[in-house]
Amino acid sequence: MLIFRGGAVSRNDLSPSELQVHVEKWYRWSDELAQQGRRNAGTALDDPGAEVRGRERVVTDGPYAESKDLVTGSMVFEATSLEDAIEVARTCPTYEYGGSVEVRPVQDSRS
Repeated sequence: MLIFRGGAVSRNDLSPSELQVHVEKWYRWSDELAQQGRRNAGTALDDPGAEVRGRERVVTDGPYAESKDLVTGSMVFEATSLEDAIEVARTCPTYEYGGSVEVRPVQDSRS
């Protein structure tokens, strides 16, 4: 699983056309993964959100964090190893606008 933080979608200084060009790069990147036979599913997150926290399960608007730390999306895809997934993460367009990618293995639910 790739967990995306920050990047273009968390910035307010991009014009609509700049954002559109960047989003098209994401579509091409995802399509390339699919063409490689890597089953993938993912989505960008939308605003607003909420957070449920603590034993009392208090609900607040949020999440509240620096924009570079907000989770902006995720993708699950097939990789042969953690190293393979890291190499895929390195090709992600998010870095153009200061984003980051967390790479996490997920348990195989088919077992």
